[in-house]
Amino acid sequence: AFSSCTGLTEITIPDSVTSIGGGAFQSCDSLTEITIPDSVTSIGDFVFTECGSLTAITLPDGVTSIGSHSFYGCENLTEITISDSVTSIGQDAFSGCTSLTAITIPDSVTSIERYTFSGCTSLAAITIPDSVTEIGEGAFCDCTNLTEITIPDSVTSIGNSAFQGCTSLTAVII
Repeated sequence: AFSSCTGLTEITIPDSVTSIGGGAFQSCDSLTEITIPDSVTSIGDFVFTECGSLTAITLPDGVTSIGSHSFYGCENLTEITISDSVTSIGQDAFSGCTSLTAITIPDSVTSIERYTFSGCTSLAAITIPDSVTEIGEGAFCDCTNLTEITIPDSVTSIGNSAFQGCTSLTAVII
């Protein structure tokens, strides 16, 4: 809908919207602020991909799924609040968010998909909730600032290269 609208700086989505479709705001380089209403339950694939000026976002309580590559390459995104209603975070959802320093994964999430947080070079620590049973391939690869990770007993599968390139990793608690 608004893909590559490079002059778009802010947007308010009306309460009548329940889903934000794939690529809706992809490559909107100047987008710094967006208000997502509680009526939205789904964030599609590539929605905010490469929105380089986006710094923070709060996903409303109604959102249950975050699509693949949703925030891919949002290099200035420093914080995101994910509601407890989210059960699914797609692959590469936050890949390349180089300014993301912290994230809380809600207890409702059961798996961390492939490359979800890869290349988040500012991410220093993360706690994976007891609800997670699977950590996908490359999920945290190249998180060069990641120093500590806690993996709960609930995790039964850790994919290939899940922590590859995490050169600052000094503690893994399993």
